[in-house]
Amino acid sequence: MKFFLISKKCFTFALAKQKRNVAQLVAHYVRDVGVGRSSRLIPTNFTISHCSTVTYFVFKANSRDEIGTRNINVFVFASGRKQIKKMSNCQQVKSYTPPVLHTGKDWYIDFYAFCPATGAMKRKKFKLNYIDSIKERRKYAKDFMNRISEKLAVGWNPWIEQESGSAYMLFSEVIDRYRTFLAKMLRDGRYRQETIKSYSSYLRNMETFNEEKKVPITYIYQFDKDFCVLLLDEVYITRDNTAFTRDNYLGFLKSFSTFCLSHNYITKNPTEGISSLGRRGKKKIRCVIEEDKLQKIHGYLLEKNPYMLLASYILYYCFIRPAEMTRLKLKNISLARQTIFVEDTISKNRKDGTITLPTKVIHLMLDLKIFDYPGDYYLFSDGLKPGKRERTEKMFRDWWARHVRKDLKLSAKYKFYSLKDTGITNMLRHYDVLSVRDQARHSSILMTDIYTPHDIQEANSLIKNYDGIF
Repeated sequence: MKFFLISKKCFTFALAKQKRNVAQLVAHYVRDVGVGRSSRLIPTNFTISHCSTVTYFVFKANSRDEIGTRNINVFVFASGRKQIKKMSNCQQVKSYTPPVLHTGKDWYIDFYAFCPATGAMKRKKFKLNYIDSIKERRKYAKDFMNRISEKLAVGWNPWIEQESGSAYMLFSEVIDRYRTFLAKMLRDGRYRQETIKSYSSYLRNMETFNEEKKVPITYIYQFDKDFCVLLLDEVYITRDNTAFTRDNYLGFLKSFSTFCLSHNYITKNPTEGISSLGRRGKKKIRCVIEEDKLQKIHGYLLEKNPYMLLASYILYYCFIRPAEMTRLKLKNISLARQTIFVEDTISKNRKDGTITLPTKVIHLMLDLKIFDYPGDYYLFSDGLKPGKRERTEKMFRDWWARHVRKDLKLSAKYKFYSLKDTGITNMLRHYDVLSVRDQARHSSILMTDIYTPHDIQEANSLIKNYDGIF
């Protein structure tokens, strides 16, 4: 075989002794892709410094049959990864060589296209021996090559099902865009701070999981059902997390998949058909703080940090969740009506709620001069005092763990949130379940019943033998 190298006018050549010359580069490419077994190229000391493609023709010796032409992107030749990085994702994926007809014992058409999964050119081959007639083979081959060439020219890639350019986006870029989307949803009040915090954690873990894979995914089109299943197995089986945690990750993956679908990054929902494990047999264990420990906590906070005591009061008496407490403002508190209004924008269930404020809590607020601050101040800000800056619920948990639990030598099972469980449980001993339900803003009595003490759940002995007149 003889090979002839033909360069385009747009090529510029520069003398470079330390780099491989053009003849060597093309020869290596020909060897690697299997176009020919050997090559005799005109030696030159020039290398390509800038160009778009190299075109070469391959002819059979002593034959009129032109086998084909190939246009090859220069980055295929260049050593190192700098040349590739200069190209866009779409340019890399759309790199290809035009189809070529091979005749002989085996008739086939082949071409090379960039495979994102491997980061290299990959050969695609179509056999033609199943067509008996030579004439029909040639006719079919001609039409087929034209059709393939047209598809390749507009960006089709045989290794990618999607034809949208959005499918070529880097997986990491889509994740960054999703982070921006989450931030916007938080600003608009569509997502709660806790949701954003959880999803951000899941995103980081998903990135780490992908980086540690033997073959990490690079492009968003590779985000498929197999990836989701492997991630969920990693969370549930390998890391030995609970079914609840695994299902939380599934919820996150569904949200991320919906985002990708709506932006045409993918064409199929990869979470479709993946079921949650559910909470069967996982009854939530409520940790109630005993009375003697409550008294110790009260005395400690009154002396060490009365503002933390106020936060504990609101959790214990008003059942307002820590995440909601961080977004409460002084204007939400009415001394005249003795209420706290929880707006739907900060409520877990997205519903307004009016909560009774016990006199004991109001007295502590007055002692701390809470209402001397402007109404647009957050109730709990820096130092747990009223202020302009919104904080997170982490400040409550941190202070509780570092001071209350440590200094009083309490078990780790006694968390800050345990005050809410304890408050509901103790209130059920003194008031009817409907009143407690409303104070806790539960959607049904069934939720409130979870907190009902065991001795209250037992049948009333005085009623057992009651015989009415009916």
